[in-house]
Amino acid sequence: MTGVSEGDEIVTLKLLKQKMHDFAQERDWEQHHSPRNLLLALVGEVGELSEIFQWKGEVAKGLPDWKEEEKVHLGEELSDVLLYLVRLSDICNVDLGQAALRKIRLNAIKYPIPNSNPSPNSNSNSNSNPISKP
Repeated sequence: MTGVSEGDEIVTLKLLKQKMHDFAQERDWEQHHSPRNLLLALVGEVGELSEIFQWKGEVAKGLPDWKEEEKVHLGEELSDVLLYLVRLSDICNVDLGQAALRKIRLNAIKYPIPNSNPSPNSNSNSNSNPISKP
């Protein structure tokens, strides 16, 4: 896995999983990739991602006021989180793609689409804040 290639390559969870496996194996890092260690590294990366937003207040979608280097840095930190998550799921033998699809189905059951004409006695705010929901 030498070099960095970017371009038209289709990125899948399977591809990322294999690349992370190869990367760790080439460096003899597999001995350090226990679920606990990977989780702690993931939490650290989430902290670094949080620092980017820490003092910015509310940020508009698309980040229109951000400099290009800020967006690149954000992409790097998001990637760190994704890659540790993919590696953790691999080490734990969890099919992350299937688990995510299952979770979306469960959330659809737990949080059904609200009725467009709620009855006067219904709680029409039950699904009003999707940010606070999983």
